Amino acid sequence: MVKKSRTYIWQFVLGLGFLSGLWTAIGINPQEIILNILGTVTESVYSDPSIRFLFIIVPTILLIVSIIGAYKKGKVLGLTSVIVAYFAGLFFIISTTTSVIFLCIAIIIGYLATNRKLTKKLIGS
Repeated sequence: MVKKSRTYIWQFVLGLGFLSGLWTAIGINPQEIILNILGTVTESVYSDPSIRFLFIIVPTILLIVSIIGAYKKGKVLGLTSVIVAYFAGLFFIISTTTSVIFLCIAIIIGYLATNRKLTKKLIGS
């Protein structure tokens, strides 16, 4: 169970939530930059408009797949941890202390989301 929680926290809470919030706060999107470069290179070699459209729609597809993966592994509590981690990333530039507090809360929620037996004991059902 610890391995499942650790993977969920690294992949979704820190990766999807915190880093996405941090990139939003900074004002850049590395995924968009990489896909734009790949799209430009691909367009120079093969100038089909449908290929360019593919590079426009891929980020949306990746985001949807990531959210579905977070939901499948952590349900509603898991999505909550990702959202709290996103806010932790947003607050990182404004207030590091607030960001660390939000990130700790997100990690605890993420751990509880993947540890269903512990969650049932805490809730009492």
